[in-house]
Order: sequence, then structure tokens, then C-alpha cells
Amino acid sequence: MPDSLTRAIRWDTVVGALLVVVLLLSFGTVDGFGNALNLSFLIGNTLPIALIALPMTMLVVSGEIDLSVASTAGLSGAVMGALWNQGLTIEVIIPICLVLGVVCGLVNGLLVTRLGLPSLAVTIGTLAAYRGIAQIVLGSDAVTDFPTQYLDFAAGRIGDTFIPQAFLPFLVLLAIAVVVLHATPFGRSVFATGASEEAARFAGIRVKRQKLILFTVTGLMASLTGIFWALHYASARYDNATGLELSVVAAVLLGGIDFDGGKGTLGGAIAGVFLLGALQNVMSLQDVSAQSQIVVTGVLLVLSVLGPRVARQISVARAGRRAAASTPASKAPTPAS
Repeated sequence: MPDSLTRAIRWDTVVGALLVVVLLLSFGTVDGFGNALNLSFLIGNTLPIALIALPMTMLVVSGEIDLSVASTAGLSGAVMGALWNQGLTIEVIIPICLVLGVVCGLVNGLLVTRLGLPSLAVTIGTLAAYRGIAQIVLGSDAVTDFPTQYLDFAAGRIGDTFIPQAFLPFLVLLAIAVVVLHATPFGRSVFATGASEEAARFAGIRVKRQKLILFTVTGLMASLTGIFWALHYASARYDNATGLELSVVAAVLLGGIDFDGGKGTLGGAIAGVFLLGALQNVMSLQDVSAQSQIVVTGVLLVLSVLGPRVARQISVARAGRRAAASTPASKAPTPAS
């Protein structure tokens, strides 16, 4: 097994184990955490982060990033509310919003791949632009009167269980993403690009087309998240999902995805997503202020970048010591008789 993959799995194991520990401690010590309604809230509130984390993981593995995802989600929700006010049906509105997400992702992708601009700078710019357009589209209005069946699907549970109805479609999307990233030539090319873009080009990988696809899919999923957000919280506003990009990036990096690209697993990213979601839920139950929760998210973002790097350095140091220990000492020269 390649050393880089071994290190990624070890970090995934740490994050997964930490998630289990947090859940067990929360069940035992936090009042109301194990309530079915609260667990449903936990999963439902985490789903927007998880949805965007699927394509964001692939994008970061390829060596890029998209910080405009929350603004794309907000724009999608604003357009959804504006079109609903104009009398269009929800069945017509949703495809329009998804196409809008594709366009937003394409704009980001074209600026990065065709003009050679850094994705960090590009998506900071479109973060502001898309949010501004959302405010122009809907203003300060809040649209809340969406069809009941859609609201029930986005916020309802499966029977008397704690599992949200929307969690099942997410599992399907997760399975597709895992197969694409870890079991297809496209996924292998994403890892190759993140490890060395120049080497990937020499290997015949069409790097620009690959990254354009990733940005486009990220925009599509951000738009889907915006639709889900508006229905789940029964409110379409221009400022929906504000700050969500921080949570997505923190969760993905916490899950062991290397910010430099080329390393990580989708399982680790999703473990990071639900670890962050569980911590936020516990803090809410303990009446921790929203400002303090943002501070915790920021600290986790720093640790998520620092942690895997320290783990890799320890792994490399141990490998060096093992190699030195297994090398036989050179024999001393035999004295001349």
C-alpha cells in the first residue's frame, strides 16, 4: 500500500475514532442529545455541509478550492424565492436553480482554467459577487410559503426514527462520489493532478477539463444545497447559508484532505463533517453562543491543517528510524596480521 494512502487512512481512523468518542460522551453527559428529535436536527443541520463536502473534497484533492459555495447556495435560494413569488411551480423552479448553480461553477472554473487565475482569489471574488446578486434578486424579503410536501421532505423524519427523509438521497450521492473518487480512472486522475499537475499533464491527463468539471459539479451541488436549505428551514433569503464555506472547508480539512492536494479520502472528509456537526450540536445544547461556535470552527480549521502535517512528519520520522534500525552496521576493518 502506498505510504501516502497509509497516512491518509491513519488520519481517517483518528477522525472516525474521535467522532465515536464525541458521540458516546455526548450520549452519556449531554441532556437531550440522544433524543430522536435532536439527532434528527443534528443530521439535518449537518446535511448542507455534507452535500457541498462531496465535490469540495474532490476539488481540494485536485489542488483547488471554491470559497463561493455558500454564496452560490444563497443565490440559488434567492432565485428560488423570487421565482416562487412570480407564480412558477416548484417543479419548474428547481431545475432553473440547478442550472444556475452549473453556471456559477462554470464561471469559477473558466476563470481558473482558461485565464490561469488562482482559485482562492477567484472564488473570494465570486463569493462577494454571487451574494450581491442574491440580494439584488430578492432584497430583504423572506419567502416561506413553499409547498407543504417539499417542506415535509426536507425537514421530516422517516416514521418515528431519528433519520431525516433527506438523508437517504444524500447516502446515494455519497455512494456515487466514493465510487467516482476512489474507484474510477477519473478519480485516480484527480489524485494525480493534486500530487503533481505537471506530471499529470505529461501522463496525458486533461487537467484543465478535469478541473472545469470539478468546479461545475461543485456549483451544481452548492445550488442543490441552497434549495435544500430554503426548504429545510422554510425560508428563502438572500443571506441563506452565510458562512457555510468556513464549515465546509474546516470539515474537509479536518477529515484529512491535504490542502496541497493529492491526499485524503472521502470517508475521512465525511467523518470530519459529522464530527464538526456533532460538536456544534453539543455546543448549542449547552447554550454556547453563536460567536463562540465560530471561534471553535476557526480553531478546528487551524488544527485540521496542522494535524495531518504533524502526523505525516511523525510517520516519516518513524519510517526513517525503522530503516536505520534495519540497516546492518558496517563491519569494522580486520587488523592486518
